[in-house]
Amino acid sequence: MLPEISGNAITAERWRQALVHKGLNVHVLATGHLDADNFLNYLENVKPDVIHAHHVSRAGALILDPLIRERFARLPFVVSPAGTDLFSWEGQSYDRGAIVAQACRRASIIVTQGEWTAERLLKLFPDLQDRIIHVPKAFSWFGNDKFDLRETSGWTKKDFVFFYPAGIRPVKRNLEALLEIEKVHTIRTHVRMVFAGPTLDQEYTAHFQEELERLSAFAKWVPVIPHGAMRSAFESADVMINASFSEGLSNALLEAIAAGRPVLASDIPGNRWSVMGERGASQCGLLFSLSDSNEFVRQALKLIDDGELRHQLSKAGRGMAATWPSPDEEAGGLIHAYEEAIKRRH
Repeated sequence: MLPEISGNAITAERWRQALVHKGLNVHVLATGHLDADNFLNYLENVKPDVIHAHHVSRAGALILDPLIRERFARLPFVVSPAGTDLFSWEGQSYDRGAIVAQACRRASIIVTQGEWTAERLLKLFPDLQDRIIHVPKAFSWFGNDKFDLRETSGWTKKDFVFFYPAGIRPVKRNLEALLEIEKVHTIRTHVRMVFAGPTLDQEYTAHFQEELERLSAFAKWVPVIPHGAMRSAFESADVMINASFSEGLSNALLEAIAAGRPVLASDIPGNRWSVMGERGASQCGLLFSLSDSNEFVRQALKLIDDGELRHQLSKAGRGMAATWPSPDEEAGGLIHAYEEAIKRRH
């Protein structure tokens, strides 16, 4: 059972399963409610060979606790920064930069899964180049359970369904996407929208729910879709949306592409490679600028009105997904990173 419903949890579970399959003993800890004392007790009891902190500004903070840092100074430490670790966005009242910088400098190895992430790290920390190891990202389905977005929402096959799977928080711009879809709905009244994901910011979710109630005739929110039913959910939608300010390399985006769903995504580094393919060779969706308030609507209308375009994007996406590494290959890259971390701490 995954500890929570999030992209980071999906990544951690995919890694865990593949690493266990290769013979490793893996423990996954959700850091959201883990304090330094409990983590210290865990380390003393389990005595791990290496620690891997995913999403540095959250998980990495525990490693920086003075007691843990002193007691386990020789314990190999690997980090894999998320998009929100490396990019800032407007409207946030806190800065992750100090924690990210300290954790990356404490780490023996820094794992990146998007090449643009490595480029960003080098700009931020040019002296850490020899610690960066690139491990190409895989994806996997966790089951084939049924979950039809139309049936769940009470809609028909004639409705055109956009699907936005993401936790509700400012960086994902769920509320902003809802308001953009409202504009689209006034032009194409058969358009529908489903959001799926847990509350990750209480205040932002409250505003989101207010607008969702107002627009409930064509917009729904499903807080939890079981991991084993995500493939079915994607396949029951017409287009997947990602409207984030910041992404590392979104699991949901990769899953949508693998499921053959055209994508409408914000034009940011973490989305650009996934949607456009290398040098635009395998375009499987459309991008919209966050600085152009009308481009979302224009691109959405293209996808709604042009069935042949959707077919071409879907076919390109399935073809691109077939070239991605398997979870087993991804795990091999992680093992190499762990072995390097162990070597460098001796």
